[in-house]
Amino acid sequence: MENYIKIEFPSKSCNEAFARAAAGAFASQLDITVEELADIKTAVSEAITNAIVHGYAGIRGVVEMQCRISGRTIEITVIDKGRGIADIALAMQPLYSGSDDEERSGMGFTVMQSFMDTLHVESQVGVGTTVTMTKKVGAIFDD
Repeated sequence: MENYIKIEFPSKSCNEAFARAAAGAFASQLDITVEELADIKTAVSEAITNAIVHGYAGIRGVVEMQCRISGRTIEITVIDKGRGIADIALAMQPLYSGSDDEERSGMGFTVMQSFMDTLHVESQVGVGTTVTMTKKVGAIFDD
């Protein structure tokens, strides 16, 4: 049976923890390991942080998170209507950061790719960015 949630919240950094917890709580209805749950929550943290820090870059906006479960697969989509990404391939390179903030490591997309099975990024400058990630859980129990 398919199940889903859709939430939106202001692009405030304090909402990253809320989104992480909400995605984790939603994912917990699956037969999920602690490691899989940690992977999902980490990837969500990176996607939400990217939307807030890079998508809106200091201005207020709205971040939307959608989570969908179908079978043993969870799909998480994070949408912002911020600045957009001019060069997605460049932005996905490890250590690249579109921010002047020297504390940013430029590893957000790399982390998402590492912890999820798939990562798809769509973006248009001045329109926003949509990040969709999927993970199949419980695969270690397959025959």
